[in-house]
Amino acid sequence: MLSIKQTAMTFILLLIIVGCTGNEIAPNNATQTGAAVGALTGAVVGYNTTGHYKGQRAAIGAVAGATTGALIGNTIDESQPQVIETGGWQE
Repeated sequence: MLSIKQTAMTFILLLIIVGCTGNEIAPNNATQTGAAVGALTGAVVGYNTTGHYKGQRAAIGAVAGATTGALIGNTIDESQPQVIETGGWQE
């Protein structure tokens, strides 16, 4: 079970990671956000399951979460296409 301190730290890290994927680089960023959130969630869940080898379970959870989150985010990105306007001399 997660303590209040662990839950608070997880929430803060989640906000930082999600905040770092802005629209400046990629207008459709659900793939990036899904991968980051999934990796963090998977690592926390893997680490906090009972048994030995917490580090290995956290790594496996992070990979599984990142993969699942990226697939879901990519599906969202593909269902909501956006036109990228470059502006300036590049047009």
